[in-house]
Amino acid sequence: MEHGEWHEKATAKWERESTIKAVRGTISDRNGNVLASDVPAYTVVVNPEVIHEQKLGEEVITGLHELLGKPENELRTLVEAKDKNGKYLKNREVRNEGWKINQELHDKIEVFIKSLEEKHGIRETGVGFVREQKRYYPKNTLAAHILGYTDRDGNAEIGLESSLDERLKGVNGSIKYQSDRKGTKLPDGVEEYQPVVNGDNYKLTIDSTIQYYIEEAMRKAYAQYKPKSMTVIAADPNTMEILGMANLPTFNPNEYWDDEQAGFYNHAIKSTYEPGSTFKIVTLAGAVQEKLFNPEATFVSGSIKIKNTRDPLHDINRVGWGTISFLEGVKRSSNVAFVKLGYEMLGKEKLVKYITDFGFGQKTGIDMAGESQGIVSPKYEAEYATLSYGHGKVLVTPLQQLTAIAAIANGGKLMTPHVLKEVTDPNSGKTTVTKPEVVRQVISEASAKETGEYLEQVVADQKDGTGRHAYIEGYRVAGKTGTAIKVEGKEYVKSKVLVSFIGYAPVDNPKIAVIVIIDEPNVEVGGGKAAAPVFKEIVSQALPYMGVPKTTAKITTEVAKGSETAPPLRTTPDMTGKTVKEARAQLLDQGYDFEAVGSGETVVSQYPEAGSKLASGRRIYLLSQQGDKPNIPDMKGQSLRDALEVLNLLKVGIVVDGEGYVAEQNVATKDGKTQVTLKLKPYNPYGENIPVASPEPTPETENKP
Repeated sequence: MEHGEWHEKATAKWERESTIKAVRGTISDRNGNVLASDVPAYTVVVNPEVIHEQKLGEEVITGLHELLGKPENELRTLVEAKDKNGKYLKNREVRNEGWKINQELHDKIEVFIKSLEEKHGIRETGVGFVREQKRYYPKNTLAAHILGYTDRDGNAEIGLESSLDERLKGVNGSIKYQSDRKGTKLPDGVEEYQPVVNGDNYKLTIDSTIQYYIEEAMRKAYAQYKPKSMTVIAADPNTMEILGMANLPTFNPNEYWDDEQAGFYNHAIKSTYEPGSTFKIVTLAGAVQEKLFNPEATFVSGSIKIKNTRDPLHDINRVGWGTISFLEGVKRSSNVAFVKLGYEMLGKEKLVKYITDFGFGQKTGIDMAGESQGIVSPKYEAEYATLSYGHGKVLVTPLQQLTAIAAIANGGKLMTPHVLKEVTDPNSGKTTVTKPEVVRQVISEASAKETGEYLEQVVADQKDGTGRHAYIEGYRVAGKTGTAIKVEGKEYVKSKVLVSFIGYAPVDNPKIAVIVIIDEPNVEVGGGKAAAPVFKEIVSQALPYMGVPKTTAKITTEVAKGSETAPPLRTTPDMTGKTVKEARAQLLDQGYDFEAVGSGETVVSQYPEAGSKLASGRRIYLLSQQGDKPNIPDMKGQSLRDALEVLNLLKVGIVVDGEGYVAEQNVATKDGKTQVTLKLKPYNPYGENIPVASPEPTPETENKP
């Protein structure tokens, strides 16, 4: 009777559903170093009923207090928890101190549980774990504002974790099946299966080593000047790939709850400010493009009167330097020089056109959320005049400034900046590569080169150049300083300034462009003295790391002589015999790219050997295990030579297919021995789907078919 209804109810009792949790995608830097990934985590659980039966209450409370740091009174509440009928409960999570703890702490609690079992001769102590997953950021604060974080519940909060959340988290799968009352699956039961879709894996344009150089240099300056905030961005001006981006104050995404809210703000793309003299690069570039800039022409410095205004505009040195050339005006960062170039010579319409063409007043289009677009809104004559030197009705972001100077460095092309280098779908294996994107040609290549040579003298001239503290012996550096007085309400407050430096190197073949901003340093100091040295520290380390050799720069007035060519390669330190933990700490501190291979505690060998010359992009491999079943590192992107050396150390069989660099590797077991197949392809910095350019002809090859 009523078969359908009763069968439906019965079926509901038989049916069970299990969720297959998707794996959240990893985020790594351009060299494959993991910056964010899911790792096993454990939540400590206590069983008041068992603890009471075994009379372990005080021992459990004391032990967990010592291991987790949780107050004893809170632990006692958990251990003695009862239901409304007065019966001891069976499971209570130890939050927050015991929530999603790491493997190391888990192991210590395991030892504690074993000690209770052995001491009392029991099998149940009432203390256990629930295995879970948590997001882990192995480099702690490194690139925190780019990455963002996920909270303990797995919710993405800020940064790429938030903006890419839908693609990172994937889609959980499920399986429905029929079972008996004990949950055992029925052999002939109906089964429904929904496959899991794991999250996408992202490779960023960020280089962890350059990011490390940036953050270390910033910490020193931050400690010295104690500013409200600091921001630094570095990029490859030829592609506008962001090589590093950092702000202070910052935060550790592994321990986000310990940091103040100010540390979460990404000033690099969100904050807008009056740029001051770094903005003069736009006025200079426009004047050069229009063939209005004559470096030898002269003007009277000090002050200049604008029509329909009461008060004149002044140089930083209010009495000026007398009658000087426009080139000296650029080197001294004369406001009067730039008013004459931008307001008088270019005219306000063309001045605004170049400002707009260089990308100001609009978003750069970077693949990060929350970017501000800034403001360019002059109305009165005086506002157009001050616009020519970066004051008044203009607000910009640090990223807009960097994108503009990159356009001068790369031959006049405004490009879209990006932090996402490629994304891989782990379910299909398909990889999508971000290609460089030119927005527009702002000035000609010749004008860009000429502008860069004038900006080089701002740094190279050790007598008059405001950027002389950014000079790097052996490298040609172009740049511009900035000191902007901040506005509160409607008034400028001279005691509050924002100082900056923006530049690139080498001038003849730019590889890196950097902007440094220090907001409200605690002493009266300009961008040349405060921000330029930070630029110098970062770039002087980054260029050798990138494999850019030093040369004797062509420099002009009053520049220190005796520049010598220095070796561009770094020497590999000796890590053998050290513990893996010690080696990791030392290499990270010194900014080396490395990978630990094996599960041992001590480094038994390394490649390259100690004392070897390490070129840019090469990784140090630390081997802590050699045996029949070694752990095979990811060799993708490495040269064949490096791959063969490492795999030979691991004593595995090797099969090579193709030429160039490792594009794919497969590990298999053949006749009881591990065998690795390496598939090689020619190196292409923009991804395998973009054709590789033919090599330039040489005298030996140009006449050959």
